[in-house]
Amino acid sequence: MGSLLAESGAIFSAFFTNDAWMISEAMRKEGAWLIGLVATLLGAAAVLAIYRLVPLVDRHLERSVMVWTYLIIGAIIFVEVFRRFVLNEQVPWSTTLPPFLFLIMTWFGCSYNVRLRTHLAFNEFRFKMPRAGQMFCLALDAVLWLTFCWIVVVTAARVTANSAANFQILLGTDNVLQWWFLLTVPISFVLMAARVLENLLEDIGNFRSGEPLLKQAVIGGE
Repeated sequence: MGSLLAESGAIFSAFFTNDAWMISEAMRKEGAWLIGLVATLLGAAAVLAIYRLVPLVDRHLERSVMVWTYLIIGAIIFVEVFRRFVLNEQVPWSTTLPPFLFLIMTWFGCSYNVRLRTHLAFNEFRFKMPRAGQMFCLALDAVLWLTFCWIVVVTAARVTANSAANFQILLGTDNVLQWWFLLTVPISFVLMAARVLENLLEDIGNFRSGEPLLKQAVIGGE
């Protein structure tokens, strides 16, 4: 435990240096898992507090990101296909930027669908369980999702730091760095962890009040 705390302190020190290479090297240590756990839980709690204070953000954040990235991807593809086959010209980044935008759309969309509970849950079996069994399954869901978010936050942060340390540039551009886009992955999974906590608090409230714990999820519904 002492070594984990020491390595965690080294990570904090590296961030204060604002040196990408030092941050990347520090993130390789096992202390990154402790930092990642704290960042995931505290970040999720902070985001959940924002959701409660600003319902508009709660309702529209992920959907707005999904829609706008989708529209930008579609616009780039439409314009560049026209320019390539009609004008015989094409900007170099038109084939490298859309995959990164798709990455953003995908993971923010995952966060949104966790909130809607449209992920795989085997509700056909759970509807037949007693309330205590249903609550146990929902709590287990929350633990597994938080663990998943924790793992992705740490691993994605390591990839992002490594990209920044190596000054990886978006192909087809001169000064657009890849880590600017990769950073959205750990951020989206912190948002996802916030949605998990939001669902868990809702489930606990329903369990105590006697309200139904399980509802039929509809993709794209509210």
